[in-house]
Amino acid sequence: MTCFMCKGSLENDHSTFMVDLGSCIIIIKNVPSQVCTQCGETSYSNTVAGKLEQIVSSIKKTVVTEIAVVNYDEQAA
Repeated sequence: MTCFMCKGSLENDHSTFMVDLGSCIIIIKNVPSQVCTQCGETSYSNTVAGKLEQIVSSIKKTVVTEIAVVNYDEQAA
């Protein structure tokens, strides 16, 4: 696969995903991703993107802190 930004090559890796909801920042560590070796752009498979949406949605419902840090569970994906 090639990077949609610069057309560089993508490597399978793990990254950190972050979303700012205004009242809370959610950080998800160890997310399976494809990272461009040329520009560093990170992309996710459809499956991983869906799982990230589920994680963020569940944390939004129970958020009681300003920062939530969770680990991506590949077994549950």
